[in-house]
Amino acid sequence: MFEIVLAALAGLVLFLYAVRSLSENLYDALGDSAPTWIRGWTSNRFSSVLIGILVTILLDSSSAVIILTIVMVNSRILNFRQAMGIVMGANIGTTASSQIIAMDVGRYAPLLMLVGFGMMGFQKQTRVALVGRVVMSMGVLFFGLFTMENAVAPLHHEAFFENWMRQTENPLTGAWVGALVTLVIQSSSATVAMAMVLTREGFLGLGGGIAVMLGAELGTCTTTLMATIRGSRQALKTGLFHLLFNLVSIVLGLLLFEPLVQASEWMGRGASLERAIAHAHFLFNVAGVTLFIGLIPWAEQFFNRWLPDRANEIPNET
Repeated sequence: MFEIVLAALAGLVLFLYAVRSLSENLYDALGDSAPTWIRGWTSNRFSSVLIGILVTILLDSSSAVIILTIVMVNSRILNFRQAMGIVMGANIGTTASSQIIAMDVGRYAPLLMLVGFGMMGFQKQTRVALVGRVVMSMGVLFFGLFTMENAVAPLHHEAFFENWMRQTENPLTGAWVGALVTLVIQSSSATVAMAMVLTREGFLGLGGGIAVMLGAELGTCTTTLMATIRGSRQALKTGLFHLLFNLVSIVLGLLLFEPLVQASEWMGRGASLERAIAHAHFLFNVAGVTLFIGLIPWAEQFFNRWLPDRANEIPNET
């Protein structure tokens, strides 16, 4: 049992390291262009959402994009309304990683690592070396998933683990588990990935996997809220909007849990359960953005009345 836990933790550490490394390496490969794109293409709520989607797909981390947005709001480069659109777009953009994970590409991880390592042999700051670091990080990420998957396979023979995992089939219990796991490991992508691994190995059903995914969306808010500490009121409002957006979306997701499960099954008809979880992740976030995008002016008024800007904090007008 100790060896199983140790191997699973090793896979998780590799995955978490790769998520952070991939985000940093992609940012280095893009140079200073990511903040420029964000600043230059957020003139309205729809373009802000689109930029949030694109940058999150590129950086492979919604938390990184939202924290970057909070930093830019704190620096008065962006205003609160622009930030709200980016936050919502980041929630959609993060679903791209779950779609990739659902492809079961872990078996090809060593090949990616080999290619990336070879490209890193070039001079450190060349474009080829930077791309090599990105490829290497992707390989480590998939290898971490592969390691976790193989580590948990023997747990089929452990009755207590199966009984515990069955409890997550209750949507509320599953959501709390997802939120707590994400709170501990500080990565919603890792939590969703673990739910997919457990589904692939037969420990979780589709309902349990989707419930854990919903909870992960709430757990990820802690990182962005920490980024607002000692920041401006505009930055604080951005972090609180992220929390409100996720909280309302999760409540609606739990209320409409059965339709969400059925819709994800329909989209993934004939496909694997982990693919259905990826579809549910996408549907959930798109539905939340569709609901909130028309409410941005009212949300802005609400937060401005609740938390008015301090006298020395004049919001940027773009």
